[in-house]
Amino acid sequence: MGEDTETPQINHGFLRDHNYVTEADIISTVEFNHTGELLATGDKGGRVVIFQREPESKNDPYGQGEYNVYSTFQSHEPEFDYLKSLEIEEKINKIKWLPQQNAGHSLLSTNDKTIKLWKITERDKKPEGYNLKDEEGKLKDLSTVTSLQVPVLKPTDLMVEVSPRRIFANGHTYHVNSISVNSDCETYMSADDLRINLWHLAITDRSFNIVDIKPANMEDLTEVITASEFHPHHCNLFVYSSSKGSLRLCDMRASALCDKHFKLFEEPEDPGSRSFFSEIISSVSDVKFSHSGRYMLARDYLTVKVWDLNMETKPIEIYQIHDYLRSKLCSLYENDCIFDKFECAWNGSDSVIMTGAYNNFFRMFDRNTKRDVTLEASRESSKPRAILKPRRVCIGGKRRKDDISVDSLDFTKKILHTAWHPTENIIAIAATNNLYIFQDKMNSGMH
Repeated sequence: MGEDTETPQINHGFLRDHNYVTEADIISTVEFNHTGELLATGDKGGRVVIFQREPESKNDPYGQGEYNVYSTFQSHEPEFDYLKSLEIEEKINKIKWLPQQNAGHSLLSTNDKTIKLWKITERDKKPEGYNLKDEEGKLKDLSTVTSLQVPVLKPTDLMVEVSPRRIFANGHTYHVNSISVNSDCETYMSADDLRINLWHLAITDRSFNIVDIKPANMEDLTEVITASEFHPHHCNLFVYSSSKGSLRLCDMRASALCDKHFKLFEEPEDPGSRSFFSEIISSVSDVKFSHSGRYMLARDYLTVKVWDLNMETKPIEIYQIHDYLRSKLCSLYENDCIFDKFECAWNGSDSVIMTGAYNNFFRMFDRNTKRDVTLEASRESSKPRAILKPRRVCIGGKRRKDDISVDSLDFTKKILHTAWHPTENIIAIAATNNLYIFQDKMNSGMH
């Protein structure tokens, strides 16, 4: 991302927008499918909205290729666990697309407890001329049927149908924080605070527990699982991250229960810099394998780290997200922001990484040039063909004209959920109840 390429051009501004924000409208997950033609968002109200990319127009010199709403459906409803007297929120924690096998699309969505498999299909023809049913589908009086006809398919307006195919329930005692589809396209795993389960996509009534870190006495609990993901190419490998800042790579060929990892990625703590907040800010909120499968990206509160699977001793790259917040950890602890869980993403060629920050800022780091940029998802930048201007935060002293003081940052505006198109320079940013889609048109080789 050179000087002239670190300002991607917007392809499409915010797609969901309200002047007022209701809790149910807050976007809680964003996920492109494997081709990038579809983009799904889930929200706290249990809804899933799918956007489809429009074909690029040859007449339009800018060839927008915008994303427009394709389908909206209610995935989860609020529930009540009578045994534990607990309300189960409808909020969608994660969405994962399955690789496309036929004309339809499939995705998994989960709230705190229940995972659902949805099938999305299109229909542009309607059968007409039934012998035993009328046009509304009601059975005719058989005595009135005096002749037989051959039903025909008539063209009709395109209809997108979403149907639940499987419901995977009763697999988790604690809140589900991540799901990941295996490269074998037959199994997936789901993780909560203390356990990871392996499911077969065709079997809903049982799962196989592959990690269990629950101590015999809960008073001895020292860490929880924060995220997990399957390796993109090796169906026997997966990683899970913990609240202690470590990543554990596990091999399902070694044993049925993968409590013993075969690689531990953990940075030794510097005793000199230890503070009350050390353990909280070292908790890993997201872990992602690179597309190549060679590296892992781990996000904690202040940094994002790149680990090489062949080197456990220390990360090969560390990027500071918002180092200027180190002096503000006390107030961030008091307002609970220190517990925010930021996600991270790779671009299609694993050369640029992206993660969110406060004030609706998001950060990009070019691994080759070591350049980084801070950009803002805002209404001003969401006009078509607008240019995103890099933003700077200053700590004190002299300020440039457009700099923002660290004291004037808005901590209620946070970019927790981001996604990168699998092959192109298109990113999706969830900012509270708005979804922004930015596209680098000037230099689509910024991979």
